[in-house]
Amino acid sequence: MPVDDRPPSTDDRSGASDAIAGSPVLVMIDCRDGSHALADIAAPQLRVDDFTVAHGDGVFETLLVTDGVPRKPEAHLRRLAASAAAADLAAPHAHVWRDAIATALRAHRACAEIAVRLVLGRGPEGSATGVAWVHAADCSGRFDAVRRDGVDALLLERGGDAMRAARAPWLLAGVKSLSYAVNMAALRHARRQGADDVVFVSSDGYILEGATSNVIVARRDGEAVTLLTPPRDAGILPGTTQAALFEAAQQRGWHSEYALLTPDDLFAADGVWLSSSLRLLAPVNRLDARALPRSPALDAALFALLDVPRAG
Repeated sequence: MPVDDRPPSTDDRSGASDAIAGSPVLVMIDCRDGSHALADIAAPQLRVDDFTVAHGDGVFETLLVTDGVPRKPEAHLRRLAASAAAADLAAPHAHVWRDAIATALRAHRACAEIAVRLVLGRGPEGSATGVAWVHAADCSGRFDAVRRDGVDALLLERGGDAMRAARAPWLLAGVKSLSYAVNMAALRHARRQGADDVVFVSSDGYILEGATSNVIVARRDGEAVTLLTPPRDAGILPGTTQAALFEAAQQRGWHSEYALLTPDDLFAADGVWLSSSLRLLAPVNRLDARALPRSPALDAALFALLDVPRAG
């Protein structure tokens, strides 16, 4: 269903005539009153002393729009609100985000897949209100290859044991923070080693998550299938795609569990995937250059559960 069928709270025609078909769309939100307006994506929008960019002091969400229909918008808005609360950020109300998303999608040309990013930041030092915006960009075809062909990943230590998040909430583990420098550095390291992605491991040997994904493991016993992912109290970002997959799997009669997993559990599994909001599901072919079992039948079943678009 559409994000929202109410008219936007702000006239979204301003600037729409200047939009170029196929170009990204930017909607800026005024955190003081919740109004919003289309903005020139090529023009400056933030001050250089804004903590959002100077410190990475903010939170975000990215949702996928398929054939004009946003996937899991309410799950993303709930997680954004939770991240904002953990970071002590005053977030616009959910209906403000819904209206801004709707404005962005009306201004964007129709295409197969659109990535919509919601950003909430601290604002300049001393400011009483934060900054917020919605950015929409065509991503059609961008993830076809990884969905179809899968990825190779490296195991990388992230530092700290699996339960440190419970002892140190100020680390903002499990929060979708803008502070992604470590995650991006890990991906660059993996690519220098000939891999595509990473799977983080705790200092005590437990699987955590990918740089921008959750880890999904399948075990099959005859016709019975169990899906597993690491527990959220291990500092795992609660995945909206992982949660949707588990819900769909349970409706099919499969089992799903949150459990501490080791690298050996991944090598012994019947399938391993990285789940995220834009890629949806990427099968893992090799881990530390060691082949993992991969089942075309399981791939097809999981993709059907999530209604993953077909490449083409």
